[in-house]
Amino acid sequence: MSQFALLGQRRFAPFFATQAMAAFNDNAFRYATVGMATFELALSQGALNTYVNLALALFIIPFFVLSATAGQLAEKFDKARLIRYVKIFEIVAMLTAAVGFWTRNLDLLLVVLCMMGVHSTVFGPIKYAIVPQVLKPHELTGGNGLVESGTSLSILIGSLVGNALMAVPEIGPMLASLTVIGIAIAGFVASLGIPAAPATAPDLEFNFNPVSETWRVLGHVRAERTVFHAVIGISWFWFFGATLTTQAPAYARDYLGGDASVLNLVLVLFSVGVGIGSLCCEKLSARSVNPGLVTLGALGMTAVGLDLYFAQPDRARIGGLDWLQFLTSSGGWHVALDLAVIGFFAGLYIVPLFALVQQRTAPHRLSRVIAGNNIINSLFMVLAAGLGMLAPHIGLDVPALIALVCVINLLVMTWLCVRVPEFWQRFVAWCRMGRRA
Repeated sequence: MSQFALLGQRRFAPFFATQAMAAFNDNAFRYATVGMATFELALSQGALNTYVNLALALFIIPFFVLSATAGQLAEKFDKARLIRYVKIFEIVAMLTAAVGFWTRNLDLLLVVLCMMGVHSTVFGPIKYAIVPQVLKPHELTGGNGLVESGTSLSILIGSLVGNALMAVPEIGPMLASLTVIGIAIAGFVASLGIPAAPATAPDLEFNFNPVSETWRVLGHVRAERTVFHAVIGISWFWFFGATLTTQAPAYARDYLGGDASVLNLVLVLFSVGVGIGSLCCEKLSARSVNPGLVTLGALGMTAVGLDLYFAQPDRARIGGLDWLQFLTSSGGWHVALDLAVIGFFAGLYIVPLFALVQQRTAPHRLSRVIAGNNIINSLFMVLAAGLGMLAPHIGLDVPALIALVCVINLLVMTWLCVRVPEFWQRFVAWCRMGRRA
């Protein structure tokens, strides 16, 4: 049975729809908020930079503070019921966002950004721990591929829609408000169809101290060697992706010579590539959890990323190209293909890592391990932002920064292969099978 057959089954389809709409709404709201600050209220460059960085901080802080608590909740209670409570919280947050949009109150929107950070923090451990609870072992890679591709495309579409709605003259805030409220309600309705997912540790003694529980959760992550290194690999993926997406606006404008449509094209190519790569994992792994694909994905990300650097056209002097002009200009298709293929290999890289964590972690600890993973992910994203801010001060332009991250990516994969030989051993075995076929 193909992975796509899962989309027609109640044990998976309502959950898939719920998580996809959550990813859409999260990004539609965030990009609409930035759009309001940028175009509707026309903040100065300095004020806008401060606001954007403050917004990012408020969104990420809950991951550090509440992830351990969220992991306990996902272990102790039925996950389907928790998802419905989370969706109700999202509706309240989006109603509050509507007030912020209508009144042009950026401070209130910052509060909502923090609320959505709480929403994502609580939803994360449930999202990835429920997958192995409702799928059979041989469906893990395909199911995770669907989740990752759905998330990637929902993030992309949500970002584009949030920007586009807020840009509509006069009625942009109203359109954005109605959209995020409507999607939040639709997500709650979809969640009603999720079958019961019983608690995996109903007798868990709840620890209300976030500091000590965070340390305990990180201990669960470190307890199993392969799982710990898979979590580091996942967190590195977020570092890599955060670097590419945060540098995309400057890259599209200053190095590709494009307008806003070229920025959208860059994001579309990378996100669609991730989605396609994620969906190909089931076929390439023969419906098994194959860590060898992680090595293949990392090698591809580095090789194509470096090709992107050397293929870099010098269009800074041109400027203002729309997406079609960019594609038909010299070297445009080369850059576009590289961006899509980097995303493809990133999809091959990330899906087996999540499946590996789910397969190798005891069910009664999985939610807490995912919570620990989210904490480490957040730390890596903060580090990515720090490197991005530091780069201009050490003489790195955007293409050089991307190339540097691609080289570090190879070093990270080498370290993972040394620490967990299964990554390269399974890759070699996979290559040999391909030659025999």
